[in-house]
Amino acid sequence: MAGCCETEVKFEGESRAYRRVLWMVIAINGSMFVVEMLAGVTSHSKALQADALDFIGDTATYAISLYVIGQALKVRATAAMIKGLALAVLGLWVLASTIYRVFYLGVPDAATMGIVGAMAFVANAVSALLLLRFRDGDANVRSVWLCSRNDAIGNLAVILAASGVWSLSSGWPDLAVAGIMASLFLHSATRILRQAWGELRAAGIDETQRAG
Repeated sequence: MAGCCETEVKFEGESRAYRRVLWMVIAINGSMFVVEMLAGVTSHSKALQADALDFIGDTATYAISLYVIGQALKVRATAAMIKGLALAVLGLWVLASTIYRVFYLGVPDAATMGIVGAMAFVANAVSALLLLRFRDGDANVRSVWLCSRNDAIGNLAVILAASGVWSLSSGWPDLAVAGIMASLFLHSATRILRQAWGELRAAGIDETQRAG
């Protein structure tokens, strides 16, 4: 995206086709949150619960992305700030609950982890494929596709954790994956908040110049 590409007008999400795809992805992620959280609680899997929180976070993110399409920079930046803060809260919750499980360790149900992890992978893979043709849009549009693609990769990690739990009869692989996912949440939240703050400053400068 360097050089002359920076001057190209990028797709900003203002099309009926993209909005329809976003609604479909919102429905998929919202449904998987319910399924995966219930499975995570009943199987005592922190990795599944962490991934479920990722699904509800994505659902909110996609809904916000849908809402701010075509709106002013300040509105989009404020929305991004909300996304970042929410993601940070989720990351801290997963991290705290993972630390708690280290001291009260139990072995989760590997079969449930594997089956539901596979379902989550399919859901995110379908979402990524639906968004594939919109992957080269602006930052708001592209981040939605990257989110689904990265989540599909995360689901593979949950399946790997299930294999570790089954082969070792230990809950540590589950905790390790949950800890990694919590770190990713916090890392992504930091990047989003930093970018959103920069965009809010830019919007403020622009408003000042117009007023002057």
